[in-house]
Amino acid sequence: MFSERTDVGCVDRQSKETTGNAEVSAVWERVRGRLRAELGDDIFSSWFARIELMSIGGGAAELSIPTKFLKSWIQAHYIDKILTRFAEESPGVTQIHLHVRSTMRAKAVDVAARPSATVIELRAGQSSIAANSDGGAAPAQTDGTQLPANPLDKKMTFDTFFVGKSNALARAAAEKVATGPGSAYNPLYVHAAVGLGKTHLIQAVAHAASSRGRRVVYLTADGFMYGFVAALKSHNALAFKERLRGIDLLVIDDVQFLQGKSIQHEFCHTLNALLDAGKQIVVASHCAASDLENLDERTRSRLGGGLVVEMESHDEELRLRILESRLAAARAAHPNFEAPPEVIQHVAHKITANGRDLEGAVNRLLAYATLSGTALTIETADIAIRDLVRSCEPKKVKIEDIQKLVATHFNVSRADILSSRRTANVVRPRQIAMYLSKTLTLRSLPEIGRRFGGRDHTTVLHAVRKVDDLLSRDGTLREEVELLKRMLLD
Repeated sequence: MFSERTDVGCVDRQSKETTGNAEVSAVWERVRGRLRAELGDDIFSSWFARIELMSIGGGAAELSIPTKFLKSWIQAHYIDKILTRFAEESPGVTQIHLHVRSTMRAKAVDVAARPSATVIELRAGQSSIAANSDGGAAPAQTDGTQLPANPLDKKMTFDTFFVGKSNALARAAAEKVATGPGSAYNPLYVHAAVGLGKTHLIQAVAHAASSRGRRVVYLTADGFMYGFVAALKSHNALAFKERLRGIDLLVIDDVQFLQGKSIQHEFCHTLNALLDAGKQIVVASHCAASDLENLDERTRSRLGGGLVVEMESHDEELRLRILESRLAAARAAHPNFEAPPEVIQHVAHKITANGRDLEGAVNRLLAYATLSGTALTIETADIAIRDLVRSCEPKKVKIEDIQKLVATHFNVSRADILSSRRTANVVRPRQIAMYLSKTLTLRSLPEIGRRFGGRDHTTVLHAVRKVDDLLSRDGTLREEVELLKRMLLD
Protein backbone atom coordinates (compact mmCIF):
# COMPACT_ATOMS: atom_id res chain seq x y z
CA MET A 1 0.00 0.00 0.00
CA PHE A 2 2.80 2.38 0.88
CA SER A 3 4.57 1.78 -2.42
CA GLU A 4 1.35 2.31 -4.32
CA ARG A 5 0.74 5.64 -2.58
CA THR A 6 4.31 6.64 -3.29
CA ASP A 7 3.93 5.80 -6.97
CA VAL A 8 0.74 7.80 -7.16
CA GLY A 9 2.48 10.74 -5.49
CA CYS A 10 5.31 10.58 -8.02
CA VAL A 11 2.83 10.57 -10.86
CA ASP A 12 1.06 13.58 -9.36
CA ARG A 13 4.31 15.50 -9.00
CA GLN A 14 5.36 14.65 -12.54
CA SER A 15 1.99 15.75 -13.81
CA LYS A 16 2.29 19.08 -12.01
CA GLU A 17 5.84 19.62 -13.31
CA THR A 18 4.73 18.82 -16.84
CA THR A 19 1.81 21.22 -16.51
CA GLY A 20 4.08 23.93 -15.07
CA ASN A 21 6.59 23.55 -17.88
CA ALA A 22 3.81 23.70 -20.45
CA GLU A 23 2.44 26.90 -18.91
CA VAL A 24 5.92 28.51 -18.89
CA SER A 25 6.46 27.51 -22.52
CA ALA A 26 3.07 28.92 -23.44
CA VAL A 27 3.90 32.26 -21.79
CA TRP A 28 7.21 32.42 -23.67
CA GLU A 29 5.52 31.63 -26.99
CA ARG A 30 2.98 34.39 -26.42
CA VAL A 31 5.76 36.85 -25.55
CA ARG A 32 7.63 35.85 -28.72
CA GLY A 33 4.47 36.30 -30.74
CA ARG A 34 3.94 39.81 -29.39
CA LEU A 35 7.55 40.77 -30.11
CA ARG A 36 7.36 39.40 -33.64
CA ALA A 37 4.13 41.31 -34.33
CA GLU A 38 5.56 44.53 -32.90
CA LEU A 39 9.02 44.44 -34.47
CA GLY A 40 8.48 42.50 -37.70
CA ASP A 41 9.83 39.18 -38.93
CA ASP A 42 13.21 40.53 -40.05
CA ILE A 43 14.20 42.13 -36.74
CA PHE A 44 12.72 39.27 -34.72
CA SER A 45 14.65 36.65 -36.69
CA SER A 46 17.87 38.63 -36.38
CA TRP A 47 17.84 39.29 -32.64
CA PHE A 48 15.28 37.06 -30.88
CA ALA A 49 15.22 33.71 -32.68
CA ARG A 50 18.05 32.22 -30.56
CA ILE A 51 16.89 33.48 -27.17
CA GLU A 52 15.64 30.69 -24.92
CA LEU A 53 13.54 30.83 -21.77
CA MET A 54 15.17 28.90 -18.92
CA SER A 55 12.56 29.40 -16.20
CA ILE A 56 10.07 31.74 -14.56
CA GLY A 57 10.06 32.00 -10.80
CA GLY A 58 10.41 34.41 -7.92
CA GLY A 59 9.12 37.24 -10.08
CA ALA A 60 11.92 36.78 -12.59
CA ALA A 61 12.18 35.36 -16.11
CA GLU A 62 15.54 33.72 -16.80
CA LEU A 63 16.60 34.03 -20.47
CA SER A 64 19.67 32.48 -22.06
CA ILE A 65 21.46 34.05 -25.04
CA PRO A 66 24.17 32.40 -27.14
CA THR A 67 26.74 35.24 -27.39
CA LYS A 68 27.99 38.20 -25.40
CA PHE A 69 27.47 40.49 -28.39
CA LEU A 70 23.80 39.51 -28.71
CA LYS A 71 23.31 39.92 -24.99
CA SER A 72 24.77 43.43 -25.07
CA TRP A 73 22.62 44.36 -28.06
CA ILE A 74 19.41 43.06 -26.45
CA GLN A 75 20.31 44.85 -23.22
CA ALA A 76 20.92 48.15 -25.01
CA HIS A 77 17.96 48.11 -27.39
CA TYR A 78 15.17 45.68 -26.48
CA ILE A 79 15.23 44.77 -22.79
CA ASP A 80 12.39 47.14 -21.91
CA LYS A 81 10.18 45.68 -24.64
CA ILE A 82 10.82 42.13 -23.43
CA LEU A 83 10.02 43.07 -19.83
CA THR A 84 6.82 44.85 -20.86
CA ARG A 85 5.61 41.88 -22.91
CA PHE A 86 6.34 39.48 -20.05
CA ALA A 87 4.45 41.71 -17.65
CA GLU A 88 1.45 41.61 -20.00
CA GLU A 89 1.47 37.82 -20.32
CA SER A 90 2.58 36.95 -16.79
CA PRO A 91 1.90 39.82 -14.34
CA GLY A 92 4.07 38.21 -11.67
CA VAL A 93 7.21 38.77 -13.76
CA THR A 94 8.94 41.98 -12.65
CA GLN A 95 12.53 41.15 -13.57
CA ILE A 96 14.44 39.86 -16.58
CA HIS A 97 17.74 38.01 -16.06
CA LEU A 98 19.94 37.65 -19.13
CA HIS A 99 22.61 34.92 -19.22
CA VAL A 100 25.20 34.01 -21.84
CA ARG A 101 24.95 30.27 -22.42
CA SER A 102 28.70 29.71 -22.92
CA THR A 103 29.46 31.70 -19.76
CA MET A 104 26.97 29.65 -17.81
CA ARG A 105 28.54 26.38 -18.91
CA ALA A 106 32.07 27.58 -18.18
CA LYS A 107 31.38 28.97 -14.71
CA ALA A 108 28.55 26.63 -13.64
CA VAL A 109 27.27 29.36 -11.38
CA ASP A 110 24.04 28.99 -9.43
CA VAL A 111 22.06 32.06 -10.48
CA ALA A 112 19.99 32.09 -7.31
CA ALA A 113 23.04 31.96 -5.06
CA ARG A 114 25.41 34.18 -7.06
CA PRO A 115 23.53 36.51 -9.42
CA SER A 116 25.75 37.72 -12.23
CA ALA A 117 23.29 38.40 -15.00
CA THR A 118 21.86 41.68 -16.16
CA VAL A 119 18.78 42.40 -14.07
CA ILE A 120 16.01 44.78 -15.02
CA GLU A 121 13.46 45.52 -12.30
CA LEU A 122 9.94 46.76 -12.92
CA ARG A 123 8.91 49.41 -10.46
CA ALA A 124 5.79 51.49 -10.87
CA GLY A 125 5.66 50.68 -14.56
CA GLN A 126 9.26 51.73 -15.26
CA SER A 127 12.50 49.80 -15.65
CA SER A 128 15.82 50.57 -13.98
CA ILE A 129 19.12 48.75 -14.15
CA ALA A 130 19.78 46.91 -10.91
CA ALA A 131 22.83 44.77 -11.68
CA ASN A 132 25.48 44.46 -14.30
CA SER A 133 26.27 42.40 -17.33
CA ASP A 134 28.52 39.41 -16.79
CA GLY A 135 29.47 39.04 -20.42
CA GLY A 136 31.12 42.27 -21.47
CA ALA A 137 34.61 43.64 -21.36
CA ALA A 138 35.55 46.05 -18.60
CA PRO A 139 37.89 48.99 -18.22
CA ALA A 140 40.83 49.06 -15.88
CA GLN A 141 38.79 50.64 -13.09
CA THR A 142 35.99 48.16 -12.55
CA ASP A 143 34.69 49.38 -9.21
CA GLY A 144 32.90 52.32 -10.82
CA THR A 145 34.12 54.79 -8.18
CA GLN A 146 37.00 56.17 -10.26
CA LEU A 147 36.83 57.91 -13.60
CA PRO A 148 37.81 55.66 -16.49
CA ALA A 149 40.63 56.93 -18.68
CA ASN A 150 42.53 55.63 -21.66
CA PRO A 151 46.31 56.09 -21.51
CA LEU A 152 47.91 58.90 -23.50
CA ASP A 153 50.79 58.28 -25.88
CA LYS A 154 53.74 60.34 -24.62
CA LYS A 155 54.89 60.95 -28.20
CA MET A 156 51.62 62.53 -29.31
CA THR A 157 52.25 66.15 -28.39
CA PHE A 158 52.10 69.45 -30.24
CA ASP A 159 55.88 69.36 -30.64
CA THR A 160 55.72 66.17 -32.71
CA PHE A 161 52.66 67.20 -34.75
CA PHE A 162 53.54 68.27 -38.29
CA VAL A 163 51.55 71.25 -39.57
CA GLY A 164 50.61 71.85 -43.19
CA LYS A 165 47.86 73.53 -45.15
CA SER A 166 45.57 70.54 -44.62
CA ASN A 167 45.59 70.69 -40.82
CA ALA A 168 46.72 74.23 -39.88
CA LEU A 169 43.23 75.34 -38.80
CA ALA A 170 42.69 72.26 -36.68
CA ARG A 171 46.10 72.71 -35.02
CA ALA A 172 45.43 76.38 -34.25
CA ALA A 173 42.03 75.60 -32.74
CA ALA A 174 43.48 72.74 -30.69
CA GLU A 175 46.22 74.96 -29.24
CA LYS A 176 43.65 77.61 -28.36
CA VAL A 177 41.51 75.05 -26.55
CA ALA A 178 44.51 73.60 -24.69
CA THR A 179 45.82 76.93 -23.37
CA GLY A 180 43.00 77.58 -20.99
CA PRO A 181 39.29 77.66 -20.18
CA GLY A 182 36.82 80.00 -21.75
CA SER A 183 37.47 78.97 -25.35
CA ALA A 184 34.84 79.97 -27.88
CA TYR A 185 35.45 76.67 -29.69
CA ASN A 186 33.30 74.45 -27.53
CA PRO A 187 32.88 71.70 -28.33
CA LEU A 188 35.82 71.37 -30.70
CA TYR A 189 34.93 68.63 -33.17
CA VAL A 190 37.77 67.32 -35.35
CA HIS A 191 37.09 64.86 -38.15
CA ALA A 192 39.37 63.23 -40.67
CA ALA A 193 39.92 60.01 -42.55
CA VAL A 194 42.11 57.25 -41.12
CA GLY A 195 45.79 58.09 -40.59
CA LEU A 196 45.62 61.88 -40.91
CA GLY A 197 46.52 62.67 -37.28
CA LYS A 198 43.26 63.42 -35.50
CA THR A 199 44.11 61.14 -32.55
CA HIS A 200 47.57 62.72 -32.33
CA LEU A 201 46.03 66.19 -32.26
CA ILE A 202 43.44 65.57 -29.54
CA GLN A 203 45.97 63.71 -27.39
CA ALA A 204 48.24 66.74 -27.77
CA VAL A 205 45.39 68.85 -26.40
CA ALA A 206 45.07 66.50 -23.41
CA HIS A 207 48.82 66.61 -22.74
CA ALA A 208 49.02 70.41 -22.96
CA ALA A 209 45.93 71.03 -20.81
CA SER A 210 47.07 68.55 -18.18
CA SER A 211 50.48 70.22 -17.97
CA ARG A 212 48.67 73.45 -17.07
CA GLY A 213 46.98 71.84 -14.08
CA ARG A 214 43.59 71.29 -15.66
CA ARG A 215 41.61 68.16 -14.83
CA VAL A 216 41.57 66.19 -18.08
CA VAL A 217 40.01 62.86 -19.04
CA TYR A 218 40.84 61.25 -22.38
CA LEU A 219 38.53 58.43 -23.48
CA THR A 220 37.80 56.45 -26.56
CA ALA A 221 34.14 55.72 -27.25
CA ASP A 222 34.74 52.17 -25.97
CA GLY A 223 36.34 53.56 -22.82
CA PHE A 224 33.29 55.72 -22.11
CA MET A 225 30.94 52.78 -22.66
CA TYR A 226 32.95 50.41 -20.47
CA GLY A 227 33.28 53.01 -17.74
CA PHE A 228 29.54 53.61 -17.70
CA VAL A 229 28.79 49.87 -17.62
CA ALA A 230 31.31 49.39 -14.78
CA ALA A 231 29.57 52.11 -12.80
CA LEU A 232 26.21 50.40 -13.32
CA LYS A 233 27.80 47.10 -12.33
CA SER A 234 28.97 48.44 -8.98
CA HIS A 235 25.86 50.57 -8.35
CA ASN A 236 27.98 53.74 -8.61
CA ALA A 237 26.37 55.30 -11.68
CA LEU A 238 25.53 58.53 -9.87
CA ALA A 239 29.09 58.90 -8.55
CA PHE A 240 30.43 58.18 -12.05
CA LYS A 241 28.29 60.93 -13.54
CA GLU A 242 29.21 63.46 -10.87
CA ARG A 243 32.94 62.76 -11.14
CA LEU A 244 32.86 62.99 -14.93
CA ARG A 245 31.04 66.28 -14.80
CA GLY A 246 33.57 67.65 -12.33
CA ILE A 247 36.48 67.70 -14.78
CA ASP A 248 37.77 70.67 -16.81
CA LEU A 249 38.34 69.00 -20.17
CA LEU A 250 36.79 65.89 -21.70
CA VAL A 251 38.49 64.44 -24.79
CA ILE A 252 36.60 61.72 -26.69
CA ASP A 253 38.13 59.78 -29.59
CA ASP A 254 36.30 57.74 -32.25
CA VAL A 255 32.88 58.92 -31.12
CA GLN A 256 31.34 57.14 -34.13
CA PHE A 257 31.66 53.87 -32.20
CA LEU A 258 29.39 54.99 -29.35
CA GLN A 259 26.58 52.40 -29.15
CA GLY A 260 23.51 51.73 -27.04
CA LYS A 261 20.56 54.00 -26.35
CA SER A 262 21.15 54.29 -22.60
CA ILE A 263 24.87 55.03 -23.07
CA GLN A 264 24.18 57.60 -25.81
CA HIS A 265 21.54 59.16 -23.56
CA GLU A 266 24.06 59.48 -20.72
CA PHE A 267 26.72 60.78 -23.09
CA CYS A 268 24.35 63.52 -24.28
CA HIS A 269 23.53 64.49 -20.70
CA THR A 270 27.25 64.62 -19.91
CA LEU A 271 27.85 66.91 -22.90
CA ASN A 272 25.04 69.21 -21.81
CA ALA A 273 26.23 69.34 -18.20
CA LEU A 274 29.86 70.11 -19.12
CA LEU A 275 28.96 72.69 -21.75
CA ASP A 276 26.45 74.42 -19.46
CA ALA A 277 29.15 74.58 -16.78
CA GLY A 278 31.62 76.15 -19.21
CA LYS A 279 33.85 73.06 -19.35
CA GLN A 280 35.72 72.23 -22.56
CA ILE A 281 34.95 69.22 -24.78
CA VAL A 282 37.11 67.95 -27.65
CA VAL A 283 35.80 65.18 -29.90
CA ALA A 284 37.34 63.30 -32.83
CA SER A 285 35.61 61.18 -35.43
CA HIS A 286 36.05 59.83 -38.94
CA CYS A 287 33.17 61.93 -40.30
CA ALA A 288 31.31 65.18 -39.71
CA ALA A 289 28.93 65.34 -36.74
CA SER A 290 25.92 65.54 -39.06
CA ASP A 291 26.92 62.21 -40.62
CA LEU A 292 26.99 60.24 -37.34
CA GLU A 293 23.91 58.26 -38.26
CA ASN A 294 24.14 55.89 -35.29
CA LEU A 295 23.82 58.80 -32.81
CA ASP A 296 20.52 60.50 -32.03
CA GLU A 297 19.76 63.94 -33.42
CA ARG A 298 20.20 65.77 -30.10
CA THR A 299 23.75 64.46 -29.67
CA ARG A 300 24.67 65.27 -33.29
CA SER A 301 23.30 68.78 -32.81
CA ARG A 302 25.32 69.31 -29.63
CA LEU A 303 28.54 68.03 -31.19
CA GLY A 304 28.08 70.20 -34.27
CA GLY A 305 27.19 73.30 -32.27
CA GLY A 306 30.77 74.40 -31.64
CA LEU A 307 33.70 74.51 -34.04
CA VAL A 308 33.79 71.65 -36.56
CA VAL A 309 37.14 71.29 -38.31
CA GLU A 310 38.11 68.80 -41.00
CA MET A 311 41.69 67.63 -41.38
CA GLU A 312 42.17 66.96 -45.07
CA SER A 313 44.66 64.72 -46.84
CA HIS A 314 48.31 65.73 -46.47
CA ASP A 315 49.78 67.76 -49.31
CA GLU A 316 53.09 66.63 -50.81
CA GLU A 317 55.14 69.12 -48.84
CA LEU A 318 53.73 67.84 -45.53
CA ARG A 319 54.17 64.22 -46.61
CA LEU A 320 57.82 64.95 -47.41
CA ARG A 321 58.43 66.43 -43.96
CA ILE A 322 56.76 63.48 -42.23
CA LEU A 323 58.74 61.03 -44.35
CA GLU A 324 62.05 62.76 -43.62
CA SER A 325 61.32 62.64 -39.90
CA ARG A 326 60.51 58.92 -40.01
CA LEU A 327 63.63 58.20 -42.06
CA ALA A 328 65.79 60.15 -39.60
CA ALA A 329 64.47 57.97 -36.78
CA ALA A 330 65.19 54.84 -38.86
CA ARG A 331 68.76 56.02 -39.53
CA ALA A 332 69.30 56.60 -35.81
CA ALA A 333 68.53 52.93 -35.19
CA HIS A 334 70.30 51.68 -38.34
CA PRO A 335 73.30 53.95 -39.07
CA ASN A 336 74.11 52.19 -42.36
CA PHE A 337 70.67 52.87 -43.81
CA GLU A 338 70.61 55.59 -46.45
CA ALA A 339 67.81 56.91 -48.66
CA PRO A 340 68.84 59.41 -51.39
CA PRO A 341 66.88 62.70 -51.53
CA GLU A 342 65.40 61.84 -54.94
CA VAL A 343 64.04 58.56 -53.50
CA ILE A 344 62.47 60.37 -50.54
CA GLN A 345 60.88 62.91 -52.88
CA HIS A 346 59.59 60.14 -55.13
CA VAL A 347 58.01 58.21 -52.24
CA ALA A 348 56.37 61.35 -50.86
CA HIS A 349 54.90 61.97 -54.30
CA LYS A 350 53.63 58.42 -54.82
CA ILE A 351 52.02 57.74 -51.43
CA THR A 352 49.07 60.05 -50.97
CA ALA A 353 46.66 58.23 -48.66
CA ASN A 354 47.76 58.96 -45.08
CA GLY A 355 50.58 59.22 -42.57
CA ARG A 356 50.41 55.58 -41.59
CA ASP A 357 51.23 54.56 -45.14
CA LEU A 358 54.29 56.81 -44.94
CA GLU A 359 55.44 54.91 -41.84
CA GLY A 360 54.82 51.68 -43.70
CA ALA A 361 56.90 52.96 -46.60
CA VAL A 362 59.86 53.66 -44.29
CA ASN A 363 59.64 50.15 -42.87
CA ARG A 364 59.56 48.64 -46.36
CA LEU A 365 62.48 50.75 -47.58
CA LEU A 366 64.49 49.82 -44.50
CA ALA A 367 63.73 46.13 -44.89
CA TYR A 368 64.53 46.15 -48.62
CA ALA A 369 67.85 47.94 -48.14
CA THR A 370 69.06 45.93 -45.14
CA LEU A 371 67.86 42.47 -46.21
CA SER A 372 68.79 42.66 -49.89
CA GLY A 373 71.94 44.72 -49.45
CA THR A 374 70.91 46.75 -52.50
CA ALA A 375 71.19 50.52 -52.66
CA LEU A 376 67.88 52.33 -52.79
CA THR A 377 66.95 53.87 -56.12
CA ILE A 378 63.67 55.11 -57.49
CA GLU A 379 63.19 51.75 -59.24
CA THR A 380 63.92 49.65 -56.13
CA ALA A 381 61.80 51.99 -53.98
CA ASP A 382 58.86 51.39 -56.36
CA ILE A 383 59.27 47.65 -55.82
CA ALA A 384 59.39 48.06 -52.03
CA ILE A 385 56.27 50.26 -51.75
CA ARG A 386 54.16 48.93 -54.63
CA ASP A 387 51.46 47.50 -52.36
CA LEU A 388 51.04 50.87 -50.62
CA VAL A 389 50.79 52.73 -53.91
CA ARG A 390 48.21 50.29 -55.19
CA SER A 391 46.15 50.69 -52.03
CA CYS A 392 46.03 54.42 -52.62
CA GLU A 393 44.18 53.95 -55.90
CA PRO A 394 41.16 51.81 -55.06
CA LYS A 395 38.67 50.89 -57.71
CA LYS A 396 35.41 52.81 -57.51
CA VAL A 397 32.67 50.29 -56.81
CA LYS A 398 29.07 50.97 -57.84
CA ILE A 399 26.10 49.86 -55.77
CA GLU A 400 24.51 48.43 -58.91
CA ASP A 401 27.58 46.23 -59.46
CA ILE A 402 27.38 44.98 -55.87
CA GLN A 403 23.71 44.13 -56.25
CA LYS A 404 24.29 42.24 -59.50
CA LEU A 405 27.26 40.24 -58.19
CA VAL A 406 25.58 39.33 -54.90
CA ALA A 407 22.40 38.30 -56.72
CA THR A 408 24.35 36.05 -59.09
CA HIS A 409 26.43 34.55 -56.26
CA PHE A 410 23.36 33.64 -54.18
CA ASN A 411 21.23 32.58 -57.14
CA VAL A 412 18.57 35.26 -56.79
CA SER A 413 17.66 38.14 -59.07
CA ARG A 414 18.53 41.79 -58.54
CA ALA A 415 14.81 42.48 -58.56
CA ASP A 416 14.46 40.10 -55.58
CA ILE A 417 17.08 42.07 -53.64
CA LEU A 418 15.27 45.34 -54.33
CA SER A 419 11.84 43.88 -53.57
CA SER A 420 9.98 43.72 -50.25
CA ARG A 421 10.25 39.93 -50.05
CA ARG A 422 11.35 38.66 -46.63
CA THR A 423 12.12 35.03 -47.32
CA ALA A 424 15.44 33.79 -45.94
CA ASN A 425 16.97 33.15 -49.36
CA VAL A 426 16.44 36.83 -50.24
CA VAL A 427 16.97 38.57 -46.89
CA ARG A 428 20.52 37.30 -46.38
CA PRO A 429 21.81 38.32 -49.87
CA ARG A 430 20.10 41.70 -49.46
CA GLN A 431 21.81 42.29 -46.10
CA ILE A 432 25.19 41.26 -47.51
CA ALA A 433 24.72 43.59 -50.48
CA MET A 434 23.90 46.46 -48.10
CA TYR A 435 26.95 45.61 -45.99
CA LEU A 436 29.23 45.65 -49.05
CA SER A 437 27.66 48.91 -50.24
CA LYS A 438 28.50 50.51 -46.90
CA THR A 439 32.06 49.16 -46.70
CA LEU A 440 33.10 49.54 -50.35
CA THR A 441 31.45 52.82 -51.32
CA LEU A 442 31.26 56.33 -49.90
CA ARG A 443 27.47 56.40 -50.04
CA SER A 444 25.59 57.37 -46.87
CA LEU A 445 23.13 55.02 -45.19
CA PRO A 446 20.08 56.97 -46.45
CA GLU A 447 21.45 56.89 -50.01
CA ILE A 448 22.09 53.14 -49.79
CA GLY A 449 18.56 52.64 -48.46
CA ARG A 450 17.11 54.52 -51.42
CA ARG A 451 19.14 52.39 -53.83
CA PHE A 452 17.71 49.24 -52.23
CA GLY A 453 14.07 49.83 -53.04
CA GLY A 454 13.51 52.99 -51.00
CA ARG A 455 14.33 51.50 -47.62
CA ASP A 456 14.95 53.51 -44.46
CA HIS A 457 18.54 54.12 -43.32
CA THR A 458 17.83 52.19 -40.09
CA THR A 459 17.20 49.08 -42.18
CA VAL A 460 20.63 49.47 -43.78
CA LEU A 461 22.27 50.02 -40.40
CA HIS A 462 20.60 46.89 -39.03
CA ALA A 463 21.81 44.89 -42.04
CA VAL A 464 25.40 46.12 -41.61
CA ARG A 465 25.45 45.22 -37.91
CA LYS A 466 23.80 41.87 -38.58
CA VAL A 467 26.40 40.89 -41.19
CA ASP A 468 29.22 42.16 -38.95
CA ASP A 469 27.98 39.84 -36.20
CA LEU A 470 27.65 36.88 -38.56
CA LEU A 471 31.14 37.43 -39.98
CA SER A 472 32.62 37.30 -36.48
CA ARG A 473 31.13 33.82 -35.93
CA ASP A 474 30.76 32.18 -39.34
CA GLY A 475 34.05 31.41 -41.07
CA THR A 476 32.37 30.11 -44.22
CA LEU A 477 30.33 33.27 -44.68
CA ARG A 478 33.43 35.37 -43.95
CA GLU A 479 35.26 33.63 -46.80
CA GLU A 480 32.31 34.19 -49.14
CA VAL A 481 32.15 37.90 -48.34
CA GLU A 482 35.93 38.30 -48.78
CA LEU A 483 35.64 36.59 -52.16
CA LEU A 484 32.89 39.01 -53.20
CA LYS A 485 35.04 41.95 -52.07
CA ARG A 486 38.00 40.76 -54.14
CA MET A 487 35.79 40.26 -57.20
CA LEU A 488 34.38 43.77 -56.85
CA LEU A 489 37.76 45.44 -56.27
CA ASP A 490 39.80 43.57 -58.90
